[in-house]
Formats: sequence, structure tokens, C-alpha cells
Amino acid sequence: MTQSAPPMHRRSRIYVAGHGGMVGGAIVRALRAQGFENLVTRAHAQLNLCDQRAVADFFSAEKPEYVFLAAARVGGILANSAYPADFIRDNILIQTHCIDSAWKNNCKKLLFLGSSCIYPKFCPQPIREEYLLTGELEPTNDSYALAKIAGVKMCRAYNRQYGFDAISAMPTNLYGPGDNFHPENSHVLPALLRRFHEAKLRGASEVAIWGTGAPRREFLHVDDLADALVFLMQNYSCADEHINVGCGQDVTILELAKLVADVVGYSGKIVTDPTKPDGTPQKLLNVDKITRLGWKAKISLPEGVGSTYACFLAGKDMRR
Repeated sequence: MTQSAPPMHRRSRIYVAGHGGMVGGAIVRALRAQGFENLVTRAHAQLNLCDQRAVADFFSAEKPEYVFLAAARVGGILANSAYPADFIRDNILIQTHCIDSAWKNNCKKLLFLGSSCIYPKFCPQPIREEYLLTGELEPTNDSYALAKIAGVKMCRAYNRQYGFDAISAMPTNLYGPGDNFHPENSHVLPALLRRFHEAKLRGASEVAIWGTGAPRREFLHVDDLADALVFLMQNYSCADEHINVGCGQDVTILELAKLVADVVGYSGKIVTDPTKPDGTPQKLLNVDKITRLGWKAKISLPEGVGSTYACFLAGKDMRR
């Protein structure tokens, strides 16, 4: 039976895997803001998490007490569709090596970061944790989703067999400082910010958005997510269930586009392109579970989009 790990204290040795990414960077900011000082990080050039021997040697040498597993290969619809083998292979390798090595080296607790794309495409809304594996996945990102499902199941298995306090958090769509604004490999919100920004500079009369604009999406600022993850590491242990992390509200893609246009200051026409895929019709997480624990998102979508655009203008993004 799982024994809950003691809460982290300020000198706890904490490894943030993927600290160079948007989520990992936000976790580091959150931890430091709360007084945690003994953080362990490694850039990809220093530690390839797909390399089993390198990961084993790292955990053996560093002996982290707590692990935030935020490292992953991520991307939008186009990237997932174009590179499915890379997404399923790399993510399975990263999470397998880290979870196993953490347990072998007596790590007290590990938090695995999944994604709301693990849920079925036509899931009842809002999505409850128990809806996992009750239907077909969205085909445009099923390789990534299957890898993340494997990570959730691996945490459960190590809980049940070894009593390892490994928990899984499923965030909704994320955005914020350090986002990826690449024109081909980014997610919808940063992609829209870049598209409207460039249209404004060109003086374009209209901007086309992918799909019909009707799908509904929930967006969580990455700093809210990081706050939630530190909260969960301190307050949540469960062998049998992962936990959703979101704000509990969604908007249509067209509504999002209009908000982005307002933030950017673009005054042209917004048109839809139904020849492009919509993806899942709606993805809204049920967040009752984390709300009952005492956590709630704080950053509104207009506020978050505004600050993210400011980061883009300042060049504080991952890729362009």
C-alpha cells in the first residue's frame, strides 16, 4: 500500500526534469518563489532523458528526493501528425527511464505531467478523471496521448507494486511565458498571437484561422499550472487516480481569435478555413477534485494573453 511522502521542505533536493521548457521553467519559478532552494536541473545537452544509462547514472549520483517530471516532446496538431513515431518513442523513453530510476534511487515522491489529450475524442463534457480509456482518441495526436496514458499507468503500477508515491496531473491547454511561437509546431494560442501580430505588421486585411472556429478549448496559464503542481506535490497522494488541472471554463477558437486580435491591436477581418482540421470538438476538464483539495486558478484569460503577448514582443519565447 502506498505511503504518502512527507511534504517538501526548503532544503529538499528537488529535480525538475524539463526545466528549459515552458512548464518546467514555470515550476522552477514557482518553487523558488516559495523558498525552495535546493533545485537540480539539467539541460538536454547535459542529460539526454531518452538515454537509459545516462538517466540511471544521473539519479544514482544526484539522489533527488522529489521529482517534477515535466520533460516531454510536445507540439501542436501539425507536429503530432507529421512525427507520430518521434512523439510516442521519445515520450515513452523519457517517462520510463525517469520513473524507474526515481523509484530505484529511493525518491520520496514523483509528479508525472500528462495532458488532457489522453481522454477520448468524444468524451462527455466536462471531462472527469474516470473517463480515461472509455472511447477512441483524437487521431491527430494519438501517439502522444498513448505515451502519456502509459505514463499514468506506470505511475499507478509503481504505486501498487512498490508503494512508490508517484502521482499524475493532467493539465488542460497551456500558454504563457516561454511558449513556442513557431509557425508550424506551436499550439493554437501562441500560433494565433504570432499570426495576428504579423498580420498587423503587414497591414493584412484579413486573417484566416484553422478549421471552423467552433471547437471549444480551455486555457490555463502556465504559472497557474506550476502553482497547482507544487500544491499537489505537497497535498495529494493517490495510488489509483490521476488528477485534472484546469480553470473550468472554455471558449470557442473563434472567440479566442477575437480576444487575441484585440490584445495585439489587429483590426482586420477574421475568417475561418474549414478545409483545415478542427481536432476534438470540445475539451473542458472537470476540476472538482483539485478544487475540493483547495486549489483554484487565478489568472484570467485576457490577463494571461496580454502578458504572453508582452513576452513574445520581448523575445521571451522558445522558438520562432
